[in-house]
Amino acid sequence: MSNRFTQYILIAMVLGIVMGTLIFNLMPDSRVELGNDINLIAMLFLRLIKMIIAPLVFATLVGGIAHMGSGAKLGRIFAKTMGWFISASFVSLLLGLVMVNLLQPGANFPGTLPDKSQSTGLPVSAFSVEKFLTHLIPTSIADAMAQNEILQIVIFAVFFSVAMGALPERSKQLLSLIDDVAHIMLKVTSYVMLFAPVAVWAAITATVAKNGLAVLWKLIVFMGGFYFSLFILWAILVVVGFVVIGPRYSHLLKLIREPLMIAFSTASSEAAYPKTLEGLNRFGASSRISSFVLPLGYSFNLDGTMMYCTFASIFIAQTYKIDMSLGTQLAMLATLMVTSKGVAGVPRASLVVIASTLSQFNIPEAGLLMIMGIDTFLDMGRSATNVIGNTLATSVVAKWEGELGPEHALGPSDVVPPGMVPGEVPAMAGH
Repeated sequence: MSNRFTQYILIAMVLGIVMGTLIFNLMPDSRVELGNDINLIAMLFLRLIKMIIAPLVFATLVGGIAHMGSGAKLGRIFAKTMGWFISASFVSLLLGLVMVNLLQPGANFPGTLPDKSQSTGLPVSAFSVEKFLTHLIPTSIADAMAQNEILQIVIFAVFFSVAMGALPERSKQLLSLIDDVAHIMLKVTSYVMLFAPVAVWAAITATVAKNGLAVLWKLIVFMGGFYFSLFILWAILVVVGFVVIGPRYSHLLKLIREPLMIAFSTASSEAAYPKTLEGLNRFGASSRISSFVLPLGYSFNLDGTMMYCTFASIFIAQTYKIDMSLGTQLAMLATLMVTSKGVAGVPRASLVVIASTLSQFNIPEAGLLMIMGIDTFLDMGRSATNVIGNTLATSVVAKWEGELGPEHALGPSDVVPPGMVPGEVPAMAGH
């Protein structure tokens, strides 16, 4: 079934490119309207994903933490997770900075530059350290779930599960109920993912129909440089995976083919979350670890997004012939390290982060207008990279904690409970 699903996704992507190109070339007057109509299918799929994300994250995370036992273990896992995220963030940002300086995609830019006074219409003030810190704590868990604020859900789930651990006798039945909810949500997820190939077709068709493939040639040097840099980042992540996890890491790469293609074709790593969680469980990562590390990764470990932030920011400075010293570029890197955190896997949210950073370093925000037209194509690569980075982080933490079990083949009705490693015999206590 997994191989067939992968084939369906690939077929959907090819059909989307072909049909989108035909619409763009043969129906020039109605291509935008038709593209929007077709894109409605993809939007409905993304809404279905958003519908299940909050209860899925909450149930699996609470179940996983509650089964961990001691608070010391949770603190140790959190420290290892954040240490990995910060290191990965620094490497991603630094690689983007190095590659954009080596490739110089903005030097001698052949196109016409937007006037410096033009506005992108992006909410530049949306990202600040103060707002990010206050945004961490939800004013209402109901509102956080309604808005799919993953980081806020994680904060509440941690407090909730730690409190459950402090009252083990009173929370037995509730923990059993939460485990059942996790099972049910994973089953709902399997139903939603049946629509993924159709959504992939719609997303690709709409994108190509409205923009055409020719738009890529206008900024081919920039796009080529960025994707070349992404491939280098992929290579680094894969090498690190083999070094830390060993030869079996190749199996994880096979297991995440589907979420990779879903993230790439829909330009949203959030859409790949359910399949990514399933792939990690099949790989043998303890659900205790994957249900904790993966949601955090969606706010703190967006490797592709962070590399794009430095790459695009320096590219815009190059096009306007703004000389930036090494010290200034490193200061920008430090700024992006903070401002890029908390960006959920929402398509094109990185543009807001870049716009905010440009204004702080006196680089024309209007420069973003050059790349906004092709940002969907760039976001595809960023989203897929985010999936690779988060699966690697989760499996590495599981390895460090000794909770990376043997690979487990999940059947249609075989869902791993939040408190178990795949392959374990379920304990009867409390059930």
